[in-house]
This record gives sequence, structure tokens and C-alpha cells, in this order.
Amino acid sequence: MVFHQKNIISISDFSKDDIEYILRLSEKMEPIARSKKQSNVLSGKILGMLFYEPSTRTRLSFEAAMKRLGGSTIGFAEANVSSTTKGENLTDTVKIVGEYSDAIVIRHNMEGTARFASSVVDVPVINAGDGAGQHPTQTLLDLYTMKRVLGKIDELHVALVGDLKYGRTVHSLAYALAMFDVKMSFVSPPELKMPNGIVHDLNKAGVSINETNDIHSVLEDSDVLYVTRIQKERFPDPEEYSKIKGAYMIDKKLVEDTDLIVMHPLPRVDEISYDVDNTKYGKYFEQAFYGVPVRMALLKSIIDSFE
Repeated sequence: MVFHQKNIISISDFSKDDIEYILRLSEKMEPIARSKKQSNVLSGKILGMLFYEPSTRTRLSFEAAMKRLGGSTIGFAEANVSSTTKGENLTDTVKIVGEYSDAIVIRHNMEGTARFASSVVDVPVINAGDGAGQHPTQTLLDLYTMKRVLGKIDELHVALVGDLKYGRTVHSLAYALAMFDVKMSFVSPPELKMPNGIVHDLNKAGVSINETNDIHSVLEDSDVLYVTRIQKERFPDPEEYSKIKGAYMIDKKLVEDTDLIVMHPLPRVDEISYDVDNTKYGKYFEQAFYGVPVRMALLKSIIDSFE
């Protein structure tokens, strides 16, 4: 099987075959990610990392992924330590880093930035999150987590909970799950419902969707509770945020009589209680680790293909 993507911009660019290819390759990468094997497949290669927005897991897991494969990284973790503070525009920054590296990872607060970047450089570009748009590599590690923990993706019932309006992780995940035989529930306050355009696309694809603001109504039948934080930084009005923060609190008591797993792209604020951490339900730290083998699989695929 051949991977067909040069750039990783949107999960909607992927076919189901592309996704399954990356999931299989990720499984082969996992022993390397756990230090049980070594690889120098990307020795001599450089990954440019342009993080205009704060990031912990995404940035560090990309760095770990590149180094686990024998490569190295350059770049910045905050825009205020780059020439952006001198007035350099995005185009010039991306073009320069494209000259220095074999692939670029970019996170930016403006939707569409990664796709724009891919149009001005020759090297592959990976979208590490663009505003409230997409976060395709997070989606792939989410799918990999489901497959590794539950043994499958098809026939699951996945409940997406929290900020479905501004949460880019759930936007990407919903589109990806639509390629599989799944049932989805969208659980959110009315103000934070999944955007109408996404719901329309999923309905058109024949996906079974249940929209509700009552989390109790989905607990018994769900296999995955995918929880997101309320995206405070994306609210135009702070008062709007204060009205709905803490809308859902997932604690041990809520899930202890269920068979579901709890996932979260992290960071969490107050939406998952610490008493879930060491239970059979909480899988978010394991999920965060899976970002390394999945991003290893992506880096190997696009850098090798670009050559």
C-alpha cells in the first residue's frame, strides 16, 4: 500500500486507505517510540517547527518522533522569539525555514495557515493546529488509541463532549470517524454545538448522529467519551465563556458503572476529575504517548515520499 499525501493539512484530504496505512505503520513504530528498538531512517533530515501558538504535547511529541527516527529539529516554540517581532511576515518565515529543513510543522491561531504555507514551500507541511480549524495529527493518534485500546474503530459509539464549536480536535475527529462504521453523539451546551456545516457533511455521508446537551443520556451506550476543554482563548466575549465554563465534569462516579473509555486531547482544565486518572476508564495519558509513534509514521511517510 502507498501513502498518497505529500502534506498533512486536513483529515478531509485523507482516504480511509491513507488512515489505515498510517495506523498500521504506527504500530510498527511503537517499539521504537518505547526505546525497545532503534531507527536511523531519517538520519541527516531536519524538521522545521514553527509554533506560533503555545503547545506542549504536540510540539514535544513531534520533536521526540523526529529524534527517535534519527533526525533533528529546528524552529521556535513562541512567535515572540522569532523575527515576527521585527515585522517579518509569515510567507518569508515559512520560505526561509523551508530552505533549512526537509519538512515543516506549523501551528498558528489563524485557520487556513498550514494550507497557505504548503503553497509557498516545496517541502512537505504538517498542520499542527490552525485556529478553530483542523488538527489532523491529533485525529490520527485518537483513532490509533481507539484501535489499540478497544481493538477496532468500526462499530464503535463515540460521544464527543464539551466545546464542539471551537474545538478543532473534534472537528477533525468527526470527519475521520465518518469514514468508518460508527455512531456519533455530540454532547455540548447549546452555545457550543458542532458547526452546522460539519453536521451537514456528516448527515450527507450517512453517519448516525445524536445531538444533546445531556451527558447522562449517552453514558450507557457509548464506547468512547471524548472530552474537550472549553476553548477560553477562542471566545470573542469573556462573559460568554464564564457562563458555560465547567458545563460538564467527568468524575469516577459518573463513569464507574459503564464500559466506556475516557479520552481527552489535553490540556484539561476542570472537565475531568483527577479521580479518573488511575482507573480503567482514563486513557488520556496513554493517548498522549501514542502521539509519538503516529507522528513518527507520518514523518517517515512524507519525508521518504518527498525524496
